[in-house]
Amino acid sequence: MQKEAIYHRPKDNYAYAYNAETLHLRLKTKKDDLSSVSLIYGDPYDWKNNAWQSMKAPMERSGSDSLFDYWTISVKPSYRRMRYGFYLEDANEDFYYTEKGFFTEAPSDTNDFFSFPFLNSVDVFRAPEWVKDTVWYQIFPERFANGDPSLNPKDTLPWGEYPPTQDNFFGGDFQGVMNHLDYLTELGVNGIYFTPIFKAQSNHKYDTIDYMEIDPQFGDKETFKQLIGACHERGIKVMLDAVFNHSGYYFEPFQDLLKNGENSRYRDWFHVRSYPIELKPIPSYDTFAFEASMPKLNTENPEVKEYLLNVGKYWVKEFDIDGWRLDVANEIDHQFWRDFRREVKQIKPELYILGEIWHDSMPWLQGDQFDAVMNYPMTSALLDHFAHDTISIKTMANRMTSLLHSYPKNVNEAAFNLLGSHDTPRMLTLANDQKELVKLMYLLQFSFPGTPCIYYGDEIGMTGGADPGCRHCMIWDKENQDLELFQFIKELIDLRKKRPAFGNSGSFDLISTDNHVIQFKKETKEETLFFFINSQEKSANVDISSHLSGEVISLFGKSKIENFTLTLEAYGFAILSNG
Repeated sequence: MQKEAIYHRPKDNYAYAYNAETLHLRLKTKKDDLSSVSLIYGDPYDWKNNAWQSMKAPMERSGSDSLFDYWTISVKPSYRRMRYGFYLEDANEDFYYTEKGFFTEAPSDTNDFFSFPFLNSVDVFRAPEWVKDTVWYQIFPERFANGDPSLNPKDTLPWGEYPPTQDNFFGGDFQGVMNHLDYLTELGVNGIYFTPIFKAQSNHKYDTIDYMEIDPQFGDKETFKQLIGACHERGIKVMLDAVFNHSGYYFEPFQDLLKNGENSRYRDWFHVRSYPIELKPIPSYDTFAFEASMPKLNTENPEVKEYLLNVGKYWVKEFDIDGWRLDVANEIDHQFWRDFRREVKQIKPELYILGEIWHDSMPWLQGDQFDAVMNYPMTSALLDHFAHDTISIKTMANRMTSLLHSYPKNVNEAAFNLLGSHDTPRMLTLANDQKELVKLMYLLQFSFPGTPCIYYGDEIGMTGGADPGCRHCMIWDKENQDLELFQFIKELIDLRKKRPAFGNSGSFDLISTDNHVIQFKKETKEETLFFFINSQEKSANVDISSHLSGEVISLFGKSKIENFTLTLEAYGFAILSNG
């Protein structure tokens, strides 16, 4: 038994309250090392005849990656408190594993065991329930639709007639979005994520000038209220982008700092390393990356904190937005986000708080800061296999399994799953125009735990490289839209809505990655769906007799079944059930 590889800690993703009654526990062991794991558990105060009254329950191997097996169990402690340990077996030996180490006999002292002191319901991680059934659509407002030419900025170009650059404008606005809400309803999305809409100099608006004003090229506050109302009438939630890590160059306090230097009343609003202020070659103040036009805000300063918290509350209270997406969220102090959550949730408890973090995010996802982060690890796993062809299907599956075990289940259910955005090249471009590969990525994205997001135009086959290439004007001429891809994504969304096992209600269990086919199942108490995805450019045969019996029903995909052998065409897929 490889004891060095065995790991558990009584917190975070290894021991957590899934709801007010239920604890989830996990153990990590070396891959294929143990034959079984059982949980030994009981109430710390339950003693009879000087003996602790414990129970034993088998744990399920919930997944494996390239190095580790993960074991999981769900338990409901009788009195919401628990001491526990693990009974480990392999072919040759067995041990008890507790907080104090490994034992050949179960310790008699409960203080030697792991402790979950008490399941306090206020500590349970809770993301808004509606998020779990939401399909998002990301809109870059300047490039979605020009509905009111009277608002056009100076030198606005004809819609879509020129390639996008870092600084050109095409006049997208709120009226343009309202004009196309029926399109979004037809697609089936029920959430819109807008990149920044506040007054700014650039076309992307991540360089805020005034956090309390809408950029005039998009409309005014009354138009925005109309847009929110029109979305809500259609059951569409609206999430705005908050850029609190840094302001824009023309933000009034920063202009005052540039003018007055050390004598500026706003000098402590920023992180100035030296005076006089220098912009080049590297700014003498902290910035986003090394962008001189994006000075980093000092969110530990009480005035800055109060200002930004008021911004967060204002747009929720006055306009009834449903979510905040937080830009560069990992560079802002944790206490600011704790206060931010408290303030905005007091106004709207079901507000969705989404952080932009590209890496391990457990410190932000403990119920006191964010409801979710942007799930870039999922993004990279799918793109690296299907688009970049740099990893095998087995490695992709290992990374997805590892990701699912990196967070509690209730955190995974609210994760923001994306494949493309304003920061990345278009999916179709990354996949070298192989639409069938794009479809497979969408199929995995929409069936993976979390809430999926479509970047505007990807659903109709738009292409483009990295910024600014990924920010082309939305194509509205149907003759130039890929309507077949649109219909495919529409069917995925419909499946997610009509079949609970397809979406967040279903577990995600990997079965196999043999023969370039990833097989997994999604299951509820009422239904089990089996997914088969062929990631190679030749057909593949799969024996399904161990999974399905009797009448086999194909829910989606072009496939052939004879004598319980499933034939998948090149880059083909199938979703099967027993009815």
